[in-house]
Amino acid sequence: MDELQKIQSKIYEIRGQRVMLDRDLAKAYGVETKSLNQAVKRNIKRFEGEDYMFQLTKEECLRSQIVTLKEAQGHHLKYMPYAFTMLGTAMLSSVLRSETAIQTNRKIMRAFVAYRQIAELPIAATYLELRREIEKVRNEMDDILADQNDINESTRAQLDAISTALAELQVNRSEDKPRRQIGFIQPRDEDDS
Repeated sequence: MDELQKIQSKIYEIRGQRVMLDRDLAKAYGVETKSLNQAVKRNIKRFEGEDYMFQLTKEECLRSQIVTLKEAQGHHLKYMPYAFTMLGTAMLSSVLRSETAIQTNRKIMRAFVAYRQIAELPIAATYLELRREIEKVRNEMDDILADQNDINESTRAQLDAISTALAELQVNRSEDKPRRQIGFIQPRDEDDS
């Protein structure tokens, strides 16, 4: 897995937004989560609004597969993690000023853009493919129905001819003289009658 894919695997969708968690960003920047969050709090005006960052609720942490709480004493989350949107992650580059932070931020921005492209393209491509398939099936059905109508016309003519022939046979049969019985016929005794 290359570096871009590693970063993409840390992008989650929470509250309808694509975000990265503070712990994953801290790891990528090579700093402690506590240090990253302190730098953000010192510059909180840069991160105002949920379109930059928000803190997860305890319910979100418990429900999600992203943050797992351990049962052992001392291994639970004391503070709920922060989720940074793409804008918030971009803003981190102005807060964390090291060369490593700049390089890491560039990679993260590329990962967000690639994630967006991956997430959006298949839908459009699938929609276009689906539309083409529907048109193809519709054209095939039109051809089949056209052939069916042709078959129906010739079949109708054949059925009319068969019906006429049967009617003629019935008329001819009723005009014929009575037919002899087929099968074994016992001679009648004249005494019995």
